[in-house]
Amino acid sequence: MKKFITSILMSLGIITAYNTNAQENNTMENKKILVAYFSATGTTAKVAEKLANTLHADLFEIKPEHPYTEADLNWQNKQSRSSIEMADRSSRPAIASKVEDMAQYDVVFVGFPIWWYREPSIIDTFMSSYDFAGKTIIPFATSGMSGIGDSGKNMQELAPKAKVLTGQRFSSDVSEEKLKSWAKGLF
Repeated sequence: MKKFITSILMSLGIITAYNTNAQENNTMENKKILVAYFSATGTTAKVAEKLANTLHADLFEIKPEHPYTEADLNWQNKQSRSSIEMADRSSRPAIASKVEDMAQYDVVFVGFPIWWYREPSIIDTFMSSYDFAGKTIIPFATSGMSGIGDSGKNMQELAPKAKVLTGQRFSSDVSEEKLKSWAKGLF
């Protein structure tokens, strides 16, 4: 009888341990995370680096094949490169390099500055370049005043088999503590 009760208790312990592990697997700590970002002026890069550091995530810079010049970024000039790209929703500026083994990641944070109330066209190139099926995509943006707009919705359309969250806009001086709190609240 003692062996029987011991085996039942051991079985319950294994089940409890299994359930605890299953619950823990739904947290951020048990996910392989990538923070990918495009930064035209360095502002988004700083936020992306803080986010990757606080989450112990890999970091990837989405670099344009042809870097943007100051003239390219002049949003007041309708003939500037950025103005032309943003006026054409099908524009897909080339990216200089690719993420190696995107399949290894469960969660991909995608960072960018807000351009014309949405994600820059190079982010659309990034979203169209990989199979994000089964992954969670979390946009984050930097802007002095503009909100993140429909960026999450736009990105979902480009990765229909992924779960794309609404995302969040941050100022350039956001703290690591605030980024960590935000990210942990997502799961």
